[in-house]
Amino acid sequence: MSGRVAGKVAIVTGAGSVGPGIGNGRAAAIVYAREGARVMLVDLDMDSSSATEAMLREEGGDCFSFRADVSDAADCRRVVKACLERYGRVDILHNNVGIELPGGLADTSEESWDRTMAVNLKSMFLLCKEVVPHMEKQGGGAIVNISSINAIRTLPALSLPYAVSKAGIIAFTRDVAVEFAAKGIRANAVLPGMMATPFVVGALTEAYGGDIGAMMERRDALCPTGKQGEGWDVAYLSLFLASDEAKYITGAAVVVDGAQTARI
Repeated sequence: MSGRVAGKVAIVTGAGSVGPGIGNGRAAAIVYAREGARVMLVDLDMDSSSATEAMLREEGGDCFSFRADVSDAADCRRVVKACLERYGRVDILHNNVGIELPGGLADTSEESWDRTMAVNLKSMFLLCKEVVPHMEKQGGGAIVNISSINAIRTLPALSLPYAVSKAGIIAFTRDVAVEFAAKGIRANAVLPGMMATPFVVGALTEAYGGDIGAMMERRDALCPTGKQGEGWDVAYLSLFLASDEAKYITGAAVVVDGAQTARI
């Protein structure tokens, strides 16, 4: 690899996986490490983040796992404190953690709404509140927030709170980018399209009738390329946005969807 983020320290939330395979968070952690970053792997599921850690260490990566609920302010303070104690700085904040609970207006409960907003959107607010002051002292940093094309398009499997939370991420990212641009801190949102990841299997199989194979075939057919993307596609875009190659890109909402939003 070329060392595109060599010497940098990255915090990746949702760095594990909800099932076997490589999702967006795990792929991002691997790619950052391969390109020279030291990586803090944050997840509520320590077994899963430890599995990611083992993958990175097998390749010689410098990393450690940390259990936290990033929808909780105290846990977010613990995350940043632990990263500073271990590595002394934070250069990249990769906000990946998220949940998707199927349902439209009629069948979305207040509890589901509140939980989705807390995990998907509030977590980014809380972590940025903790990280940005340290980035200011360092003279800069990069924030990558994972949104979704569901923020700008309605997809077949309805999830009202998910769509709203992901749209909120775009607005949040834009305002943070403007507020801290003069401080050398960049913030960008990544909007994945339909991805074949463990998260999709875990979150949406029921919405597609419970048949994983049929769900994947239908989702592939909805993509102009004839197939869904992978966690690696999201990870490599995130790597670019986190790297110095993207030094003049901030406040952007960048789609990675195989032309799906171009067609809908």
